[in-house]
Amino acid sequence: MTGISSSLGRLLAPLSVLAFAVAAQPAGAEDAAAMKASEHIYDTYCAQCHGVNRNGKGVNTVGLSVQPRDHSDTRGMSSIPIEEMTKAIREGGVSVNKSALMPPWNSVLSDEQITNMVAYLRKVCRCDTPQ
Repeated sequence: MTGISSSLGRLLAPLSVLAFAVAAQPAGAEDAAAMKASEHIYDTYCAQCHGVNRNGKGVNTVGLSVQPRDHSDTRGMSSIPIEEMTKAIREGGVSVNKSALMPPWNSVLSDEQITNMVAYLRKVCRCDTPQ
């Protein structure tokens, strides 16, 4: 019985490693694809106000009384809870006591796109980097 178990173990061990590697790969690819899609969404919808460099100085900000959030500010962005970022994107600035000039995007972006956008913003601002 022990011989069969050890033979079976030697056979299954490489297969389990292979299965883990195959299962892990698509998640990374999906994450990369989600980040790329979020970057495209940002460039399409957000950059006009938040800037192509994510610094809050987009082409539509001239003459605004309130400057859009600087998404490149690691310290400032790190202080915003994920739930608040999500709500601001989904329901607009007013929903989080910010500017009414930040529109709600829930009629344009899906919940998944909004979640991915928050992840994208946290990545590009280096929000998870120790300060």
